[in-house]
Amino acid sequence: MFSGIFSSKEEEKAQNFHPVTDAFKPSEYFGELQPADTEWACAGGFVTETQVYYHVLEDGTFLLCQVIYSSIGVWFPTIQFIVKVFNPTTKETTWKSINASNFASPPAGSKLDKRSCKADQFSITHNLNGDNETYTIVGKPTDDLQISIVVSRQAKGWKLGNGPKGGYSYFGSNQAKPEGFVVHRFWPRTQATGHVILNGKALAIDGIGMFAHAIQGMRPNLVAQRWNFANFQSKELGGVSAIQMEFTTIDDFGKSGAGSGGVKTNIGSLVVGNKLVAVSGETSWPGETPAAEKADKSQAEHIQPTFDRDTGYKQPSKIVFQWGASAINGEGPFNASLEVDVGGPAAPLGLLEKVDVLAEIPKVLKTVVNYVSGAKPYIYQWLNPTTLELSGPASVVPDGKASVKGVLFNEASYVSNP
Repeated sequence: MFSGIFSSKEEEKAQNFHPVTDAFKPSEYFGELQPADTEWACAGGFVTETQVYYHVLEDGTFLLCQVIYSSIGVWFPTIQFIVKVFNPTTKETTWKSINASNFASPPAGSKLDKRSCKADQFSITHNLNGDNETYTIVGKPTDDLQISIVVSRQAKGWKLGNGPKGGYSYFGSNQAKPEGFVVHRFWPRTQATGHVILNGKALAIDGIGMFAHAIQGMRPNLVAQRWNFANFQSKELGGVSAIQMEFTTIDDFGKSGAGSGGVKTNIGSLVVGNKLVAVSGETSWPGETPAAEKADKSQAEHIQPTFDRDTGYKQPSKIVFQWGASAINGEGPFNASLEVDVGGPAAPLGLLEKVDVLAEIPKVLKTVVNYVSGAKPYIYQWLNPTTLELSGPASVVPDGKASVKGVLFNEASYVSNP
């Protein structure tokens, strides 16, 4: 808290953001998940921890289920349970978000570990039987919505880099005593089965998606000014997934302290044939031009940004995502790219919602988090059909190249600096 008061000029100009991509060689980017990686940490201080399950059904229905743990200093943590259902026929979005009560991980009186949790309004139970790993989610956030699904891991989970520090990016000049951190773990391809009862009508659930576990170990408005997230899934080639998570630091964190921010750190993965084949990572430093033909890449680029009066931010008209990484098994490199047209504010394409973050987070968080310049954080959520251009070893990708048709759910989050 007081580091800025007692720090020297040299310390003030020292590198104070340390991305996970710099901690490992590209050949070491695949980090195998250990049981502790997906346990609930439930830490104190300023911490936001979340687990999210994203799935798209055969008819295009989108289902999101999320638990958010928010610890705000000395206040008692708040737990949000969120269920979102998008109906592609009616174009209606059902969004239920409640503050859950009596949250516990592991559930009291059980023999489960901290990969499971329970509250009065929901339960999430982890189960591992040989190679079969699942989460069973049962919840009733409101009287008009119930959910009961089983989420099965289809491909290996991952974090970027092995060991206890795998997945972690650190903030502050002293990595041994960081001011904050960000960490992500993923199941890049999952299947959900079960049912949702909405307004008295049962909806059968059978869809493909992914699972993410993330922790922000400092105030959300200090972690990043922007986020990009991509979740592409296809049934072609025996099951294809391409996911990405990217954040851009605020101006205070970069290679030379305050004023050197705007650093982009991007991590992602590719699944082909229901097998994790590559993990990608890249950090872009302001003022540094990356090599034009980099073999290792992980990028999200906004095309033709247009000012949106609804949010006060410039939203992209198109987004290009790119992956480039060595194969996990050493067979050869994989490359992939996709472009999605999301339209503009006047004529959006595939827009599910513009989420007003301050309207959704607990009231106590609003009073503590100081969003600069009075900016209101927004999350754009889109769902669109698109094509992934994929190349890799012929033993995995027939003829070495393929155009894979699938569905992309993606988000562009704006926290500050309109």
